[in-house]
Amino acid sequence: MEKIEEQFANLHIVKCSLGTKEPTYLLGIDTSKTVQAGKENLVAVLCSNGSIRIYDKERLSVLREFSGYPGLLNGVRFANSCDSVYSACTDGTVKCWDARVAREKPVQLFKGYPSNIFISFDINCNDHIICAGTEKVDDDALLVFWDARMNSQDLSTTKDPLGAYSETHSDDVTQVRFHPSNPNMVVSGSSDGLVNVFDINIDNEEDALVTTCNSISSVSCIGWSGKGYKQIYCMTHDEGFYWWDLNHLDTDEPVTRLNIQDVREVVNMKEDALDYLIGGLYHEKTDTLHVIGGTNKGRIHLMNCSVSGLTHVTSLQGGHAATVRSFCWNVQDDSLLTGGEDAQLLLWKPGAIEKTFTKKESMKIASSVHQRVRVHSNDSYKRRKKQ
Repeated sequence: MEKIEEQFANLHIVKCSLGTKEPTYLLGIDTSKTVQAGKENLVAVLCSNGSIRIYDKERLSVLREFSGYPGLLNGVRFANSCDSVYSACTDGTVKCWDARVAREKPVQLFKGYPSNIFISFDINCNDHIICAGTEKVDDDALLVFWDARMNSQDLSTTKDPLGAYSETHSDDVTQVRFHPSNPNMVVSGSSDGLVNVFDINIDNEEDALVTTCNSISSVSCIGWSGKGYKQIYCMTHDEGFYWWDLNHLDTDEPVTRLNIQDVREVVNMKEDALDYLIGGLYHEKTDTLHVIGGTNKGRIHLMNCSVSGLTHVTSLQGGHAATVRSFCWNVQDDSLLTGGEDAQLLLWKPGAIEKTFTKKESMKIASSVHQRVRVHSNDSYKRRKKQ
């Protein structure tokens, strides 16, 4: 089996998105999980103007655009079983659109509690539960839950929450990620530095909290990895990287697999630079975790992750002209989508003939994403067992 680093090194640009009337940073990317004969594959992109653009994956042409106006949208996620696309909104709702229909109004609206400002969210693997994280308002930073299922007996398009967790984070909840195969497991990350793992099948918040890990700084990215997805990784807004093994919660083995406060200071990039981290990539077939980073001039770096540290493997260049903010790897065809501050969406495929195009310069526009960088407590992690 070809290793992911070989696949990555063999990638070439096959398509670049056409310019739009309003150039924006491309902050998040997700692709439709459903494949329908005779229908185009869809890509949803979160833009810094607070909207979501739907693209045809092969042509990278914009099919339609959804807005959260007057609120700003945060995060983008396709449902697992259909072409519904979701996003959290600063107006206190999570919105759901049919990505194949050019209808401005959401098909479903998940309303939060008064004063909620949602900045993160996810939907679980069976599309039954949505969880969204809020900005801290007064003393409250919440994880709010809804039943996402459509009920044939209830034709209302607006849903109220099932409930909320309010005791486990003390600052903005910046990240929410459900387990890829267990619909009851969810991990959350916050500006308070804490990364909390919950089993939402358990009734109350205190007992549902499986464990708390501490990244020491504001969380920018979290994800699941390892066999059975029993490990979690975390990146911080000041370019830290942390990796924990939940298999060791009830053993004498250390939970922390890796703890790097600033990746830029420890990874040997030889003649190149590493300016920031973009996200993580777990390859299930090879059971390997990789970290994606980049430079301010648009180079993309792939790093291998092991208990001994991060190792630079290979890089992609010649595509973006500015900071790369988002990526989405397709395990079916080993293709890669990337989006950046140069307003470009690029499609990379292995062994393809590279398409010639003119690189765009960096755009001097204000990003809607706040880079919160704070220093927190020095506890590496706190163990918790179920009651």
